[in-house]
Formats: sequence, C-alpha cells, structure tokens
Amino acid sequence: MPEEPIIELSEAGDSGECCGAFRDLLPLDRTLFLVMPEEPIIELSEAGDSGECLLGHVMIVGEMCVAHLSLTNGFRMVVDEGPEGGQSVCRIHLPVLGGYQLGWPPD
Repeated sequence: MPEEPIIELSEAGDSGECCGAFRDLLPLDRTLFLVMPEEPIIELSEAGDSGECLLGHVMIVGEMCVAHLSLTNGFRMVVDEGPEGGQSVCRIHLPVLGGYQLGWPPD
C-alpha cells in the first residue's frame, strides 16, 4: 500500500484497524482514493459470511474519507471482480470516486 493515508487510522477508530485508505498511485480516471482491507481477500465472492463485517468496515472508512475530503455533493464506491468485471488488482479494494458529476452507466 502507498505511504500517505487519507486519514490516520487512529481517526477511523475501530473501522480503521482493519483497512487503510490511500490515493491511487496510477489513477485511470479521476479516482480519488482506494480503501483496502489489511486481510488479503482476493475476490468478493470468496469473502463469505466471515468477510461481512470487514467489508462493512471498508465502506465506513471510505465514507469517513469522503467526509474528511468535504465531498458533500456525492460519491461512488466501486467493487470490481473478475476479468469481465474489470478487476485489475488481484485483491479486494474499494475505489472511491467523487468531486465531479458521475453518470450512469459509467464510461
């Protein structure tokens, strides 16, 4: 994971102990940051019931970062899985996009 977190993990409390949030080193678009669990889960489909709490924490830390960055007009969190889903990193991570008008479907 990159060196400089968006928020210090101590600011994230219990939620931050299991994951980190960092700016994307090679953003393909205007991705603001990535939230990644410390536990190396490869795909969402392998997380199972035991990953439910961890994945919830990842989303909460993402929202805390959004608040820290004052993105008050909205944001999008994304999970890619498998080659057809666009997964390019073989580990679950949550790209968080915002700061501009997002469309649907994504480009």
